[in-house]
Amino acid sequence: MTDWSYTVKIWAIRKRDYRKPYQLRWKVGTRPHSESFLTMGLAESRRAQLITAAREGEPFDVDSGLPKSMVDKERDISWYEHARNYIEMKWDDSPGNTRRTLSEAMATVTPAFVKDTKGMPDARTVRRALYSWAFNKNRWNAEVPPDVAKVLDWFQRKSLPVSALSDRLVVRAALNALSKKLDGKPAAAGTISRKRAIFYNSLEYAVDAELLSDNPLDRIKWKAPEQVVEEVDPACVPNPAQAAKLLDAVRDQSKRGRRLVAFFGCMYYAAARPAEVIGLRLQDCDLPRRGWGLLRLRETRPRSGTAWTDSGEAHEKRGLKHRPRKAVRRVPIPPELVALLRWHLMAYGTAPDGRVFQTMRGGLIQDTGYGEVWAEARTRALTAAEFDSVLAKRPYDLRHAAVSTWLSSGVEPQLVAERAGHSVAVLFRVYAKFLKDGDEAANAKISARLNGHG
Repeated sequence: MTDWSYTVKIWAIRKRDYRKPYQLRWKVGTRPHSESFLTMGLAESRRAQLITAAREGEPFDVDSGLPKSMVDKERDISWYEHARNYIEMKWDDSPGNTRRTLSEAMATVTPAFVKDTKGMPDARTVRRALYSWAFNKNRWNAEVPPDVAKVLDWFQRKSLPVSALSDRLVVRAALNALSKKLDGKPAAAGTISRKRAIFYNSLEYAVDAELLSDNPLDRIKWKAPEQVVEEVDPACVPNPAQAAKLLDAVRDQSKRGRRLVAFFGCMYYAAARPAEVIGLRLQDCDLPRRGWGLLRLRETRPRSGTAWTDSGEAHEKRGLKHRPRKAVRRVPIPPELVALLRWHLMAYGTAPDGRVFQTMRGGLIQDTGYGEVWAEARTRALTAAEFDSVLAKRPYDLRHAAVSTWLSSGVEPQLVAERAGHSVAVLFRVYAKFLKDGDEAANAKISARLNGHG
C-alpha cells in the first residue's frame, strides 16, 4: 500500500563534478530523494513540476518521492493489459463455465475502450479473437493464428489507459456495449446482469491495484433492463402420462435410446440435473428389489468445453451446484426409477470408475447425444400440437416436472427444495405458478378447519 505524505521540502539545484552535474534534492516526510540531470534546464523543469504539485496540495509518495499525478501516470497500464491481468487473477479458482463467462464479459466491454476505431475489424472477428484467445488463459502459450494475432496487436496499440475510465462517459460506453448482442439487438436481462457484475469486479480490481481511485460505476446513474422473473412456464412441463410416453419413446427408438432411458428417468423421478446424472456412481445408489430406493448425489460433470478446462477434457469433475464441495444430496426414488436403474445396470454395467451411465465406447454422456435422442422422442410421443408447443422442449423440463409433481402431491416445500437442491427462496421464485395452483386446495383445508371450530 502506498504511503502518502503532504510534508514536502524542495531544495535549490546544486552543481557537482559528475557526468550529470545538476542535482535536484527534496524530502518527502523524513525520506530524502535526489535526481541528477545533464542540463540545468531539465533539472529546473522537474523542480517546477514538484513545486507545482506541492502547491496544489497533491500528496507525495514517500517511497518514490513523486506526487500522486506522476505516480499514477507511471503505474498506468492499458485496459487490454488490465483485463488480461484480471482474467489471470480469476482463472485458477474458477470452473470452466465461469472462465467462459469471464472471457465473454471482457470481450464485450474491451472494444469500447479504444482510442479510435480506425482499422478495427468487424464485430464477429473481434469477439472471436478476444473471447477465444486474448481472454482464454489456456491459450496464451499456444501459437496464435495470423489473423487473430493481427486483431490482438491492434487492441494492444489502440487500448485506452485504465486511468481513462475515470471519465464516466467512457465507462457508460461499455455499459451500452454489454446491453446489446453482436447483432445490435438487446441482450437478455440475465446476461446483462452477469456481465455488469464481472465488469464491476474488474474495476474493483483496478482500484485494488491503485490504477483507479474509485470504481466509476458507483458514480454512474444507469439502469439495466428489468430482470425477467425466473419462473418455470407450466406449458413446458409434461404431466405424468406425457412423461411416461416420452420415456417409452426414448427406450423404443434405438440402442442409444435404451442406454438413456434410465438417464432421463433420473431427471424425472429424482429431479436430478443432467450434470449430476452424468456423475452418478453405483456406490451412491441404494436399489432394493422392492420399494423405494435412494440416490446420494455428490458429484457433477458439467460440460465447459476443452478450451476452458485444466485437464483439456470437455467435462469437469465438481461438487454439487451452489453447495460445498463435499456436500451430498439424498433423494429418495420411487420403485419406477429403482426398476429402471436395476435394468440398466444389469444390461450395461458401469464405467471403470463406477459411473452408472456411459456411452457405448465407455465415455461420458454428451449433451449433443442425449439431446438428439430427446428430440426424436418428442416426435414419437407427442401429438402434432404438443410437438409444436414448448412442452418438454428440453430434457431439463423433466426436472421441472419432478418438482412440480412433488409440489402438487402435497409434499412440503422445504422438503421439495432439499431434494431438488434448491433453497426454499429459489423454489418459491422459480416454481411460483405451481405453488399458486395449490391455492384452492389450501383454501379448502382452511375452510374445513374453520368450520370444524364453528
